[in-house]
Amino acid sequence: MSVSTIGLFTGLLLAIAAILGGFWGFVLAVVLGGVAWLVAAQIEGRIDLGAAFQGRRHG
Repeated sequence: MSVSTIGLFTGLLLAIAAILGGFWGFVLAVVLGGVAWLVAAQIEGRIDLGAAFQGRRHG
């Protein structure tokens, strides 16, 4: 599935969330979509969440 197709489906789902859930439904859909993207990117190895949340070591 191409990136543009995924973007199209994402936009359609967000539009449905905005129509059915109003503003807060839209916000919830965007937040959950962002969390899902972070988890998927971590699994694929594109980002390293462990390094992002690990404190800086001084020494």
